Amino acid sequence: MKLLSALFLCIALLLAGCSEPPRFVSTDLSAVDWGKDFKLTDHNGQARRLADFRGKAVVLFFGYTQCPDVCPTTLAGMREAMNLLGEDAKRVQVLFVTVDPARDTPALLAQYVPAFHPSFLGLYADEKGTAALAKDFKVFYAKQAGSTPDSYSIDHSTGSYVFDPQGRLRLLIRHGENPNNIAADLKLLLAGK
Repeated sequence: MKLLSALFLCIALLLAGCSEPPRFVSTDLSAVDWGKDFKLTDHNGQARRLADFRGKAVVLFFGYTQCPDVCPTTLAGMREAMNLLGEDAKRVQVLFVTVDPARDTPALLAQYVPAFHPSFLGLYADEKGTAALAKDFKVFYAKQAGSTPDSYSIDHSTGSYVFDPQGRLRLLIRHGENPNNIAADLKLLLAGK
């Protein structure tokens, strides 16, 4: 009987050791060699780099304040994910990078971005800096003419990039992802997965 019990214990331990590692819902970007850093200014006028957020998971999204659909739904989804994280939300920083620096002034970013969550930061650069950063992150954006010169819209990529607390680019969250899945992925990153 003791031998049978020992055999079952060994099998249980082996099976526990063979369990599959947790998987992310979002696209794993761990192997890419781009999107390593940024040099931007936040809506409070403070210069920012990725290293400023070391120890936190960082979600980086490119958009613009006059976006009618993708940007507000993305930020609202991130707000919901932050609510689901509870205390872990203090270890997550959401960054909104404008692709429309001509219209998205620091004052407008300061009004728009934190309206979704008080911890969210709006970031900006000049036109040249924005273009260089978008290229580095493989982000597409292009102005589409409106009825007046200032009423244009901007077509842009819709995914959000996620860095782990060590500052490594790890995930791409698809637009429209369920906030429960976003929160689960962020918890895995915060746990060191």
